[in-house]
Amino acid sequence: MKRSSLSAAIFAGVLLGWNSPSRAEPLQTMDAVGAALQACWTAPAGAGKSSVTLSFSFKRDGSLMGPPKPTAIAVEGDDNARKAFVGAAIAAVEKCTPLSFSPAIADGIAGGVYTMQFTSQDE
Repeated sequence: MKRSSLSAAIFAGVLLGWNSPSRAEPLQTMDAVGAALQACWTAPAGAGKSSVTLSFSFKRDGSLMGPPKPTAIAVEGDDNARKAFVGAAIAAVEKCTPLSFSPAIADGIAGGVYTMQFTSQDE
């Protein structure tokens, strides 16, 4: 898997029981990183068939290098609905971090640009 991006398929997997970003053991795989982030996501009510893709980077310590940035937005509704949906996705990533990475993940993840798609449950 390339360091420069993660496919949406990684993040679409089963949540593997991740209930919070602060797990006792460090995340060992990129699938686990995606599942941990997805566990923090809740779409705004009434979002319809909406999605947003965010790009972001991690530091070795599991914190974000900067705020997540939307790269693709397809939100049903008006500008307020769009802002709420995008804001909720950004908030999910920010509230979930810092994540705890295993040494192997920490070595490979730092500075790479990753993408993740957030979709509404109404799809």
